[in-house]
Amino acid sequence: MSQNHLEGHTVRRYDGELNHLHLRVLELGGLALHQTRNALIALRDRDRRVAKSVIGREWEVNQLDVNIDDELILVIARRAPVARDLRIVMGFAKTVNELERVGDEATKVARLALQVFDGFRIEPADALMWDVQTMGRRVLDLLERAMDALDRLDLYRAQDVAASRAVLEAEFQAGLRRLTTYVMEDARNVGQVIALTQIIKSLERIGDHARHVGEYVVYLVSGEDVRHQKCQPDETGIGSSDAEESDTHTDSPDGSPP
Repeated sequence: MSQNHLEGHTVRRYDGELNHLHLRVLELGGLALHQTRNALIALRDRDRRVAKSVIGREWEVNQLDVNIDDELILVIARRAPVARDLRIVMGFAKTVNELERVGDEATKVARLALQVFDGFRIEPADALMWDVQTMGRRVLDLLERAMDALDRLDLYRAQDVAASRAVLEAEFQAGLRRLTTYVMEDARNVGQVIALTQIIKSLERIGDHARHVGEYVVYLVSGEDVRHQKCQPDETGIGSSDAEESDTHTDSPDGSPP
């Protein structure tokens, strides 16, 4: 964990409080990541037990969110942060909100997984599940990189995450087009396709929240607010690979372009 951005106060206890907040935010992020990973495992393995475990742990995410909010308020009341310190506290507060929403979407994916497996006469074919798995891998990788940037307070890693919007949108649109073709081929697929479309939409939202975490790390470290604008990585080309890779991740199961 990088300490340079959180230390250097005359009152050393203040350093400890900011570092403690950082650890608490990482704790929430780790739980949200775990929930997302397990929701995807439930889909991949068609494991109802894992899906129910994700749903059962939603309260842990919510409770941790509330507890961290209380700690943030206590730091504001006790220290009255200004300048860089206020930026750090606000950055943590906004990051907590994004991570709690990741947990919400992971729970939604788990609930939809149970609906897909138990709500129809037959389970979906592997071809129908292909786009869900592809989107899931993309989003999980993005969330892991966002948490790594948050842990290290790494500006360049955060810029890389923040620059991923176009790739997520392209992945979602490609998956949506392919799922639509399955309905056109056989109307009996419509119920499952609707549920799977909701799943990939939830996954896209998880990716958006991960991207927002990257934006807040950029803000926390550099003071630059890159929300609602295209985040430009540095001249080393960090983040540029996303656009180049998008085509390789949107091929259809048979290898043909969407």
